[in-house]
Amino acid sequence: MEREEIEKKVRNFLIEDLEIDEEKIAPDAKLKEDLGIDSLDFVDIVVIVERNFGFKIKPEEMQGVDTYSKFCDYIESKIS
Repeated sequence: MEREEIEKKVRNFLIEDLEIDEEKIAPDAKLKEDLGIDSLDFVDIVVIVERNFGFKIKPEEMQGVDTYSKFCDYIESKIS
C-alpha cells in the first residue's frame, strides 16, 4: 500500500468516524492538542485501524507518535 493511500484512509476515518474538521488535518497536526483525539477516540482508532489495515495497534508502540504524520509513518511501518 502506497503512503498516499495510507494518508487518504487515515484522513477519511478521522473525518468520517471521529468527526474531525478536515482543515485541522495537516502533517504536523498534534493528535491530542490540534485534532482533539482523546483516550475514547483512541479505542475507536484501534478498531478502525484493524479493520482498514489488518493489524492491531499496540499501545507501547504508539509512544512518541504524536502527530498525524507520525501516525501515518507508524501505520506504514506496520504494513510494509
